[in-house]
Amino acid sequence: MGKPTVGLTGGIASGKSTVAEFFRRLGAAVVDADQVARDVVAPGSEGFIAVVDEFGAAMVGEDGSLDRAKLGALVFQDPGARKKLNAITHPRIAAESRRRIAEELASDAPYVVYEAALLVENGLAKAFQPLIVVAVSPEEQLARLMARDGSTAEEAQKRIDSQLPLEKKLELADHVIRNDGALPETEQQVSEVHEAILSSLEPSA
Repeated sequence: MGKPTVGLTGGIASGKSTVAEFFRRLGAAVVDADQVARDVVAPGSEGFIAVVDEFGAAMVGEDGSLDRAKLGALVFQDPGARKKLNAITHPRIAAESRRRIAEELASDAPYVVYEAALLVENGLAKAFQPLIVVAVSPEEQLARLMARDGSTAEEAQKRIDSQLPLEKKLELADHVIRNDGALPETEQQVSEVHEAILSSLEPSA
């Protein structure tokens, strides 16, 4: 069996990045779709220029980079604007993600983890196997999102509701990591999934 590219997903504020970091510590390579999304619209990039051309200089923050909060608020309220932004960013994110995954597949890492919030929504669950879903309770998710973004309960719930329900992601999961408890508990689950993936790579007798 060749080296796999494993999918890692879950709802907003479920702790995907924490889980990804634990996989990284165990020797897996990690490609973070959110980091790719930031990089393809970095100041001076083709993506940055295309976004500013489409949405105006008001979307550029004082530091010269895109004001992601302002842009996010705009496209969250306006489906037409979201469609235009996605047309600019999605092809670039896909191409750069493929490039980074190919780069990591050539490394010494035993497998590659592709961390992406919208993996299932974008119809990519089958492309990244096995699929790992990070799950938290609705109450914990809401509390974490409010704390992270400084948002009200209503604002945070709207963000959560804009994503596919966790149950739909769990239906497709090969492995589920519950991230409600203490970090050592999460780390132990990651270690178990890591061992399962390594075992699947060993040739059967």
